[in-house]
Amino acid sequence: MLVAQNIKISRILRDTWQVDIIMIVSCTGAYLVREFLIKHHFEIPAIIPTVLGTAIAFFVGFNNNQAYDRWWEARKVWGALVNDSRSWARSVIAYISQHELEDSQFTILKNRLVCRHIAFLYALKANLRGAVDETYSQYLDEKDIKEINGHTNVPNAILTIQTRELQTLSASGMIDGFRFMEMNQLLVKFTDEMGMSERIQKTVFPTTYNYLTKVFIWLFVVSLTLVISQYAGLWSIFLGWLVGFVYVSTQKNGMSLVNPFENNSASIPLNQITRNIEINLLEMIGADKIPKPIQPINEEYVL
Repeated sequence: MLVAQNIKISRILRDTWQVDIIMIVSCTGAYLVREFLIKHHFEIPAIIPTVLGTAIAFFVGFNNNQAYDRWWEARKVWGALVNDSRSWARSVIAYISQHELEDSQFTILKNRLVCRHIAFLYALKANLRGAVDETYSQYLDEKDIKEINGHTNVPNAILTIQTRELQTLSASGMIDGFRFMEMNQLLVKFTDEMGMSERIQKTVFPTTYNYLTKVFIWLFVVSLTLVISQYAGLWSIFLGWLVGFVYVSTQKNGMSLVNPFENNSASIPLNQITRNIEINLLEMIGADKIPKPIQPINEEYVL
């Protein structure tokens, strides 16, 4: 996620240079075609780029709105996951009775339930980004690791283990019925939030919108260059590219939000969110080693 207040023009050009070259070539070709082929035969009506520009504005606006909706929904899901994670740790600390366990055993039990949830978060993050990240394994014991190795969906397997242990605690009388329902409802919320994240990740943004927008921008740039070359001459190449650059930059800015869980500067900062939850939960159980927060890269963005 971008955190810098001002975006460097070099960054924009770095993201659009390939399209810029194509537009410059297209504008140059349009200028040469008019200058040597159609100049003495007919003039291109100015209404053509006007209509195309209006249509592209609608397309770009629609695409960007839909892309931002996906990004914002993903951010709300992980915002809810932050709150529910804290509630889970608080419930583990306050709701579970020590019963006949010794102090050391009781501490190990609570730490295991909290650390297993941290493992769930790291496993879910890796699953959403399609990355190989074994960080979650450091928060699981050997028995849990052996069990989840047989599952393709690791975060879902971790929630299953959590539910089973919660049921065991209820059967042993360490959690009463009301508190069991409260904690089980949190596990249900984790499942819902995992499912919503997976839905956003696996739902493909309609490719026709993105494709047609690119085609229309190209047609617009070419037609605009043909029209303004009647008045601006060779400068029409630069002016055509300049107007096209505005459309392309706006369109690419919106499309960078389409996949909010990708590991890039425009996506949801899953590393930072997961680390913040990890820090909060470890502090709540009084852990000795607390990791440091994730810092922005070059003071520009955070992953």
